[in-house]
Amino acid sequence: MGNGCTSTKSIQTNAQPNAKHVSKFSNDALAHRRINMQRLQNVLLIWLDNKINENNADCRNTIKQLKRVVNNVNTFSDDGECIEFIQTINNNKVCMIVSESLGYRVVPLVHDMSQVDTIFIFCNNQEWVKEWPKIKGVFTDITSICKALKQAARQCEQNATSISIVGSNNKLDQLDPSFMYTQILKEILLTIDFEDKHFQLFITFCREVYEDDEHELENINQLEATYKNNIPVSWYTWDAFLHHMLNQALRTMDVDIIVRMGFFIKDLHCDIQRLHSEQFGGHQSDKTFTVYHGQGLFKEDFTKMTNTKGGLLSFNSFLSTSENRNISLNFAQQAATNPDLVGILFVISTNRTDSTTPFSSVTDVSYFHKEDEVLFSMHSIFRIGDIKPIDGNNDLYEANLILTSDNDQDLRTLNDQIRQETFPDVEGWYKLGELLIKTGQFNKAQKVYEVLLHQKTDESDEACIYTQLGSIKYNQEEYSEALTYFEKSLAIKEKTLPSNHLNLAMSYYNIGLVYYSTRDYPKALSSHEKALAIQQQSLPSDHPDLGDSYNNIGSVYNSMGDYSKALSYHEKALAIRQQSLPSNHPDWGASYLNIGNVYSNTGDYPKALSYYKKALTIQRQSLPSSHSDLALAYNNIGNVYTRTGDYPKALSSHEKALAIRQQSLPSNHLDLGNTYHNIGDVYYSMNDYPKALSSYEKAFAIQQQSLPSNHPDLASSYIGIGNVYGNMGDYPKALSYYEKALGIQQQSLSSSHPDLGMSYNNIGNVYNNMGDYPKALSNYEIVLAIRQLSLPSNHPDLAVSYMNIGAMYNNMGDYSKALLSYKNALAIQKQSLPSNHSDLCTSYMNIGAMYNNVGDYPKALSNYEKALAIRQQSLPPNHPELGNSYNNIGSVYNNMSDHPKALSSYKKALAIRQQSLTSNHPDLGDSYYNIGAVYYNMSDYPKALSYYEKALAIRQKSLPPNHSDLGDSYFNIGLVYYNMSDYPKALSNYEKALAIRQQSLPSNHLDLGASYNNIGVIYENTGNYSKAHSFYEHAVQIAQQSLPSNHPNLKMYRENLEDVKEKL
Repeated sequence: MGNGCTSTKSIQTNAQPNAKHVSKFSNDALAHRRINMQRLQNVLLIWLDNKINENNADCRNTIKQLKRVVNNVNTFSDDGECIEFIQTINNNKVCMIVSESLGYRVVPLVHDMSQVDTIFIFCNNQEWVKEWPKIKGVFTDITSICKALKQAARQCEQNATSISIVGSNNKLDQLDPSFMYTQILKEILLTIDFEDKHFQLFITFCREVYEDDEHELENINQLEATYKNNIPVSWYTWDAFLHHMLNQALRTMDVDIIVRMGFFIKDLHCDIQRLHSEQFGGHQSDKTFTVYHGQGLFKEDFTKMTNTKGGLLSFNSFLSTSENRNISLNFAQQAATNPDLVGILFVISTNRTDSTTPFSSVTDVSYFHKEDEVLFSMHSIFRIGDIKPIDGNNDLYEANLILTSDNDQDLRTLNDQIRQETFPDVEGWYKLGELLIKTGQFNKAQKVYEVLLHQKTDESDEACIYTQLGSIKYNQEEYSEALTYFEKSLAIKEKTLPSNHLNLAMSYYNIGLVYYSTRDYPKALSSHEKALAIQQQSLPSDHPDLGDSYNNIGSVYNSMGDYSKALSYHEKALAIRQQSLPSNHPDWGASYLNIGNVYSNTGDYPKALSYYKKALTIQRQSLPSSHSDLALAYNNIGNVYTRTGDYPKALSSHEKALAIRQQSLPSNHLDLGNTYHNIGDVYYSMNDYPKALSSYEKAFAIQQQSLPSNHPDLASSYIGIGNVYGNMGDYPKALSYYEKALGIQQQSLSSSHPDLGMSYNNIGNVYNNMGDYPKALSNYEIVLAIRQLSLPSNHPDLAVSYMNIGAMYNNMGDYSKALLSYKNALAIQKQSLPSNHSDLCTSYMNIGAMYNNVGDYPKALSNYEKALAIRQQSLPPNHPELGNSYNNIGSVYNNMSDHPKALSSYKKALAIRQQSLTSNHPDLGDSYYNIGAVYYNMSDYPKALSYYEKALAIRQKSLPPNHSDLGDSYFNIGLVYYNMSDYPKALSNYEKALAIRQQSLPSNHLDLGASYNNIGVIYENTGNYSKAHSFYEHAVQIAQQSLPSNHPNLKMYRENLEDVKEKL
């Protein structure tokens, strides 16, 4: 790496970026805090002004005033960072304050973002703002902005009122999940006896999340001191965090916060119920009256509601309405001005007693006595009536709702179905946890069971909770954790249950599934056989659970290659299922699939295809169209067509499987990886190698943890797998596979065979990526010798060898030899390749890098731009090689001190690489390193530190512990801490860098001199002059060996040494 100097006191920098490749950044502390705040309130405020300085007292006071309106305030001085932040927001609405100087540029970019609700302009010029409907005013003082912001925030909260719409089809799998969640939540909460400790735990939580908000901390203290002195309705209508936090949690189904606020939800419901009885228990109880609620709906939600006339609509949180039509109409009218929304005035007809949900007038008991407010408890359900525009306005509608009554037959049927199909034998939080698992909300389910684990009362509860946690981890493919939980559950059951108890069988069954998923087939077989033995003692011979165990044992034998036993067990499973289950049951389909798998593995493709089609027929009848089992059937049918050479049908089947899995699975699910791999197989068979490679790369990016290290394939397969691991940055595995391939080839090929050269080349690539350049150079030279013997003089592979040798000389700092090798490569490529070939591009990149290293930046930029032009013609826009081009262009601009252009290029590279590399790929670390270097050069030390630490984290995972890049990371982190005057942390990092460099660099390497010098500076600044003197002497000795006598670094080291001598 190159070296440079800061303008501060005699400290040498190493903040030059490297010209490598890259991927994605993680959250820093600020981002983590922002995410937490987004959980607590729907509305967040962004203040964008290039003059913001939070160290300024006026600025801090302004932020303090803004936080009294919206406690989630985010300040930005850079419009690009602000826009990136908005794009990360999923469940919140943004109000923006934008300065005039940035408004002209930013408003057109953010106005149509659905996250942005309202924009306020802080300026004097009012003309240009009129064309943007989300701009709600131009302001010159913070007081008027706060007043307008308060109204906008309230409108946002109103628009965020969460609804679920249920049509006449009451099938559970077609219901809006939030409808089920809120009903079950409500039933659960009303049965739990909350205690004072729940209130205190909530108070502690609030203090933690609002620790830097003085205003809300005062409110928390008030809540703690006087909660029992006021009724819950008063607290709910209080203009503070409690109302916002509860509504946001219910809207987003944030189980963690809902559990914490459970006591308040129950208290508030009971309070509304009490007021309802008091207000409507008299002679007027049989009368109907009308209330109103105004809000905005997204257009797709409005369309759904209009298409569901006569159906049901539920408000999933507590619903605030008014007896005053004009108040609610105003909310609807304001919403109608937002181009993303349709304004809705709900006209709600209610019977005072004959209803499923309590409601009451709260005007006299609310915190603020106004608005003729009527409050409904959570999960109020209404029948949808007529919907019509107001005054011919297509953005403003009136929708009539009728509060459902206890004798609404459709609602009773729906509620009974939900209760029946959502674990009727389970109560309380256990019921919610089961539902969350069933609907795939695993993280939320885990939070529920972790809370229950702390509240357990006996061992049977504990065993049950461990089982559920194991199921969650199993579904998340976190198998080691799943196994731990299942084994904990088993240990408890073995102590408390008889040896033939069916609950023990369940534990063995679950453990068997984990071992199967981790390909430990002997242990999987043992566990499933234990489960079967218990079931055979305790269940009738045709019980479906026996069928499940036979099925699992058959699958294990199939994976172990014992196909006769596999077929026998699968046929037993099918026989039981045919006796005990209806003919369209999905388990019939599963058995047909598994029998088909056995026939496919034995090469009997006609029988395999027959069984797969039987499975698909059943699944189409019995499963939703996006169910993963349908994808499995299409996948297996596609594999058979591939093996029989019917590639169009194969591709069609796999694409159907992919479409289903993309809808129903997380993006990193192994089954998605399998589908991409199978599509790759089809394209490979069709000789469409670019598409095959693209599919394989997608597959391996997902499946990198799942390939067995001892897979019995030929050398070509080991090379293929090694290539994938190399592309994913897992170099130890890549090296292992390449060496296996080489071992096979050395036994079967002549010593000059080109395939041997390819294996040595691959091994050289790995050593290069691991930073062991001498070993890499040695392998590349063997490759060149083999190719010179076996290939014509203009063969492109000879050019590849010259490029690789040039790269090693570059990495070892011998730029003249590197440049010569790269020019040899380019000369061959110009003879043998088309002008837009990617290898020509690579040569231009390499030559550009050499010119960059020797300081000839115009030539460097020219070559890099030639490379970029070729890649833009021949590659898709997110291809990682485009990222490499932008990365290298950024390095030139950085060296030319054009930091904005450098940062722009590096961020383009980062955006591309985020899509194409694994999270621990070394190139990802390099990219963070480069961006950190630019911020360092711009003196933005907090950002520089954040990016350098991200680079270090990746390098620690992907590089050997003595790799020079790790030394560079520690060195630059030390530089940042030095510039931030944190000398202890600077010294610690410099010492780590020195230790690595002493192991990995020659004793006279300039980077060692830089380390000694900078450690000396720290000791001098902290008054330890004798140690400073010692380190300066080392720096001078190295510089005298390696630099000309007039070099500025040598001069600087000598001056530092003389300065400290005078202080001794």
